[in-house]
Amino acid sequence: MATQKLYAGAKLRETRTRLGLTQKAFAAKLGVSLPYLNQMENNHRPVSAAVVLALAGEFGLDVTELSAGDAERLVSDMREALADPVFADTAPPLADLRLAASNAPMLARAFLELHRAYRQGHERLASLDEALGRDETPARASPWEEVRDFFHYCDNYIDAVDRAAEHFAEADGAGGDPEARARAALARRGIEVSYSDRAEIRAMSGGRLVLSTRAAPETRRFQLLHQLALVTQNELLEATLDLARFQTDAARAIAKIGLANYFAGAALLPYRAFLEAAQETRHDLERLSDRFGASIEQVSHRLSTLQRPGMKGIPFFFVRVDQAGTITKRHSATRLQFARFGGACPLWNVHRAFETPGRFLRQLAETPDGVRYLCLARDVSKPGGSFHAPVRRYAICLGCEISHAKGLVYADDLDPANARAFEPIGISCRICERRDCHQRSVPPLERRLHVDPDRRGLLPYDID
Repeated sequence: MATQKLYAGAKLRETRTRLGLTQKAFAAKLGVSLPYLNQMENNHRPVSAAVVLALAGEFGLDVTELSAGDAERLVSDMREALADPVFADTAPPLADLRLAASNAPMLARAFLELHRAYRQGHERLASLDEALGRDETPARASPWEEVRDFFHYCDNYIDAVDRAAEHFAEADGAGGDPEARARAALARRGIEVSYSDRAEIRAMSGGRLVLSTRAAPETRRFQLLHQLALVTQNELLEATLDLARFQTDAARAIAKIGLANYFAGAALLPYRAFLEAAQETRHDLERLSDRFGASIEQVSHRLSTLQRPGMKGIPFFFVRVDQAGTITKRHSATRLQFARFGGACPLWNVHRAFETPGRFLRQLAETPDGVRYLCLARDVSKPGGSFHAPVRRYAICLGCEISHAKGLVYADDLDPANARAFEPIGISCRICERRDCHQRSVPPLERRLHVDPDRRGLLPYDID
């Protein structure tokens, strides 16, 4: 079988720029001619095996980064944006999108920003009752969307923050109780930690941090580590935010909370120790939860962040949905990308998790591009700690491509060799090309429709 050629011009240019080398110097270190390097950087020629070896040997580059990157995310996001009816007659073919994502990623991101601004402007015009009385301001990404995209395109892995959290967890020898270590670290800063039967999960005032006893132990532990990050890692968090260059103060503030949350999760589940435990237990979520004193959701989310260069775990996707099917958390280190707007495919097992509380649901699934996955879903309930407090209910889904399934205990007794065992799922009805889906809500905008008033099948139209 022929091997797939590797085109990674954007990554080569990014690597050269990061190293501060000219094309001539970079070509000399790689042992290639200047014209050859120029052709590779412009994707006119594939990256050769000799160049891949030179990158690893000369610069210590994790060569898996050459083929990972943002291209698949950008293609998925552009396809969804181009499914907008405004592009109905002008949508470019998939091959052109792939060329844009690999050759001109900044242009692709600029297009996504432009479409998002258009969409938000259109929504404002459609809601005049809300728009009346507002100042005329340029449409831009909401702070929440801007932060979501920051983590999305960082591959949900922030190396400096991750390593700082691991250093805290492993300082002065192995382990111990992270909660006790955090209290001691805050005490050295003159901050007293106390516990109270109050509604707020965490409250900081002066030199006193109050945590709620109504919260689950793993939530209290996480919130304590979150506050530790804000107090002891402020310079690192601020430096990371400076590099991100957020457009608004609100986005920066939200991102700081996100980075503190990232530190808390990485300190609770330190990279090396957690990766080794995940491999040892074959990614048994319950055993990992018990070993590290974390929730099932915290463990699942952490598994999706194990993308440290040179020490990567299984590439997982992770998603959390509410009872309306709205995606509230999403990340993918796999080829599967989630819809930026709206809910997830109703054929996905994550929606059925609400029907079977406390149980793990397994699903062998296949996306329209032919990629097959093992999906694991479970409901997550978050009680308020008192009779009158509301219960928040979500469902989470963790999954990986079927080629990694042997590393998961949940694949035992499944039959991945049986093609009929895989259920068809999609991403968004607007860009899903399946013709015979009985759960389709809207037709795909890239296909022609035929409507016959004298015939009715599963759908009121046929798709070319």
